[in-house]
Amino acid sequence: MELSATDRRLLAELERGLPLVPRPYALLGARVGLPEAEVMARLRRLRDGGVVRRFGLVVRHRRLGYRANAMVVWDVPEVRVRAAGLRLAALPFVTLCYRRRRHPAWPYNLYCMIHGRVRAAVEERIEEASRLAGLRSCPRRVLFSRRCFKQTGARYFSAPGAPAHAGPGP
Repeated sequence: MELSATDRRLLAELERGLPLVPRPYALLGARVGLPEAEVMARLRRLRDGGVVRRFGLVVRHRRLGYRANAMVVWDVPEVRVRAAGLRLAALPFVTLCYRRRRHPAWPYNLYCMIHGRVRAAVEERIEEASRLAGLRSCPRRVLFSRRCFKQTGARYFSAPGAPAHAGPGP
């Protein structure tokens, strides 16, 4: 997809995040010289063209007191991984759930993230998730976070004016 200079300005501004105001697209438009409706239309076109894949929220959970954060990984038989993943993803306390290919040195293929304020409470949630998703018999590892190095939203430009992404990726 070809990006215009206006698209590039809009994406560069979007990297800063949407402002927390009642009409964020109007303010975003004011920053780049576009009316609110045009900002929304351009973002829709950029999404449909694969440049913007999704809008999401980056929650800085540590700042909110969530310091017991665990990535749980399971080694699930291929015939069961989809159903187990869907059950995990439906749990209200699972904040991230996805499948990955196995690696010879790392046999785990189902991943989920559970955030909490107290480690013991997160451990209880892990047991509950394992039971509800039918994963109690599957090997697993629990990786508690020790430090957050970086947490950002999408980046479209690697340097000012240089596109880091110009179309749909793999």
